[in-house]
Amino acid sequence: MRRSVGRMCRNITTLRGLEPPATTEEIEAAARQYVRKVTGVQSLSDATRDPFEAAVAEIAAITARLLDELPARRQPPATVPPLRRPEVQARIAERIAAREAHERAHELGLPHTHEDDDLHDDLDEVAAAR
Repeated sequence: MRRSVGRMCRNITTLRGLEPPATTEEIEAAARQYVRKVTGVQSLSDATRDPFEAAVAEIAAITARLLDELPARRQPPATVPPLRRPEVQARIAERIAAREAHERAHELGLPHTHEDDDLHDDLDEVAAAR
């Protein structure tokens, strides 16, 4: 079997050599992106949730161990992981605030619409950011 060492998924950024070191959230986000890519699963259903989350947890654990065991890099990675980018942090904060407001509207029985409502589709990203 031929092994390809190229770009499996260009959205996964290099975590080795970051200062400060990669966080648990960054490692989990990379694992989640990898599992999404190899499975083609973008939205979780009852049938896919448990195996998907189990795979994310296993890959995150393996990745954390790998990063701990590899020698230090000579130079930091060329790109910054998304969770460290201010514009991504702001977007995640907006989604969390919108989600909380949406949940609060449901709890209080306040009238609201679900038009242009991506909140029900963004649960994975918000949960991963917490």
